[in-house]
Amino acid sequence: MPPQGEQPGGPRRWLGLVFYAIAFGLIAFWLFGGKEGQGLSKELSYTKVTAYIEADAIEKVTVYDDLSLKAIVKPSKYTLVFHSQGDGEMAHGALKSQVPSVEEFNKYIESVNASRKADGRAVIDVRYEKSHDYWYLLLVNILPFALIVLFFVYMSRGIAGAGGPGGIFGVGRAKAQLFDKEKQQKVTFQDVAGLYGAKQEVQEIVAFLKNPEKYTEIGAKIPKGALLVGPPGTGKTLLAKAVAGEADVPFFSMSGSDFVEMFVGVGASRVRDLFRQAKEKAPAIIFIDEIDAVGRARGKNVMTGGNDERESTLNQLLTEMDGFGTNSGVIILAATNRADVLDSALLRAGRFDRQIHVELPDLQERKEIFQVHLRPIKCDETVDLDFLSKQTPGFSGADIANVCNEAALIAARGGRKKVSKQDFMDAVDRIVGGLERKNKIMTEEEKRSIAFHEAGHATISWMLRWANPLVKVTIVPRGMALGAAWYLPEERQLTNEEHILDELCSLLGGRAAEQLFLDQTSTGALNDLERATKQAYAMVAYYGMSDKLKDVSFYDSTGRYDYGFTKPYSENTADLIDKETQRIIADQMARAKQILTENAEGHHQIAQLLIDREVITSEDVERILGPRPWKSRGDELLEVNAALAKAEKTKRSRKKKTEETQNTDTNEEATA
Repeated sequence: MPPQGEQPGGPRRWLGLVFYAIAFGLIAFWLFGGKEGQGLSKELSYTKVTAYIEADAIEKVTVYDDLSLKAIVKPSKYTLVFHSQGDGEMAHGALKSQVPSVEEFNKYIESVNASRKADGRAVIDVRYEKSHDYWYLLLVNILPFALIVLFFVYMSRGIAGAGGPGGIFGVGRAKAQLFDKEKQQKVTFQDVAGLYGAKQEVQEIVAFLKNPEKYTEIGAKIPKGALLVGPPGTGKTLLAKAVAGEADVPFFSMSGSDFVEMFVGVGASRVRDLFRQAKEKAPAIIFIDEIDAVGRARGKNVMTGGNDERESTLNQLLTEMDGFGTNSGVIILAATNRADVLDSALLRAGRFDRQIHVELPDLQERKEIFQVHLRPIKCDETVDLDFLSKQTPGFSGADIANVCNEAALIAARGGRKKVSKQDFMDAVDRIVGGLERKNKIMTEEEKRSIAFHEAGHATISWMLRWANPLVKVTIVPRGMALGAAWYLPEERQLTNEEHILDELCSLLGGRAAEQLFLDQTSTGALNDLERATKQAYAMVAYYGMSDKLKDVSFYDSTGRYDYGFTKPYSENTADLIDKETQRIIADQMARAKQILTENAEGHHQIAQLLIDREVITSEDVERILGPRPWKSRGDELLEVNAALAKAEKTKRSRKKKTEETQNTDTNEEATA
């Protein structure tokens, strides 16, 4: 964005006009100027030129030191020389030739003029001049300076474009985007769905900036900084934009990577310039997105040299946030999804007083996010927000926005005027599993193996209480997978050992079905085995859920051992962890085979249905295996929300009736 008062491309446009003017001038000079004169010109031999001189057709001759000759033809002789009709007295032209030598030509012209004087005729005007090669002069004298000027302009405007505004001389200036009260982006808290706790935290900061006396009267101080922490796509940057839209103060937005530059000292200079601008417009808010790019912990990286510039930038940021200088009226907001790698000095009280956790949305919050993103989309009556929010557990706000857009694209691709429920389901499948590859050729044996594998997952997840409820199973290849099963994960706050064991058993169901019914093992279980092994190791080494290693955790939440060369346990303990992990996996594999043996007939029916139809849903599995005896947490939450909504509606209805009764009594009294 160009500086205020400067038109886009202004300096460059004027510079281009200057260059065009010079180019046209040179072309005009080459065409019409120089020693060639104007009018027609003709190259002749020296003998023919002397013949025209003796025929009294030449009025002036110029001889140059390079032995070139230019003879100006009389207007009256124009037709004789050029064999064309001229403009009468205005006709003019020139003949060009080479003289043998200046002395010989001088003798010849003296003899011609002497005979003309004797006859009383006008003599020929002869001049001797130095030749001027203007193109040579331009290349030698002007072009080097022009190249130097162009190189300087290129260096200051082109290469230094990465150095920020002002070219190479403004490389140390902060590239922050300023949203002031007149030109700020109007994103308000009403545009941010969910995030109740996070919105309350930042709304307090906005309220302080709007009415500081309310807090300062009782001695309260506003937090100097707030750090937004959460997974990608949860709305951290959107929340900061809402702060910019709500606050009536200047808002400086800058990314952490903007401080990092190839030049030494640029990062620290930009930090100083950013805080200088903010203090000039105080009260103001500074927002630094992805602060982990510049705020990583110091001294943890074993590589030195290139790391010094980033550390000096961080040191300057720490000094500006809470140093000897006072930054009254400047509040700092920052966002990151890697708070674990930030320097402890950056997180201490007095710099970032608050850490605001922006988590993945729950069921009700996903419903509100869908309401926001479905505003511009034309949906039919089959679209149910409760169903969509239930089918997207673990989705962030960005994922939900992608689902809505993908559903609209699918509907438009199919030529439909409105988006239906099936379009949304196809969009979820496309995002989670990848694009369908129906043209991938599989043999009947491979198709049967995949069907038995996926039927094993479906059967065990249906029969176990704490396994994730099944939504859909397909043997159509998607992305890198040859088959897939969609589940509805439970949104738990705590996970106990029984939950993890049921999930492990469900993961091993595909391999167990292959071994039990097909007497083979295939590479299709790679992802299942990887997830099961990691989960089993986590149970033993992190969660303390092992009979022989109870209540012991080797998890390092600080990340200080990232570059260590030793484990925090002995070799005997490592061997014990391996054995316990193998025992847990073996137990769950045996459990999976037992469940499949007890439900072999239902498993075979599901597998055959997959072979015939390629895609089946939970309704088909329920018809074969019977209904599950347990409700999912999603169903329970929807029932609770429906009950709360019904109670609220009843409360409003009663209140409205009470107000109507009171108004009726008042009117009757007034009439009486």
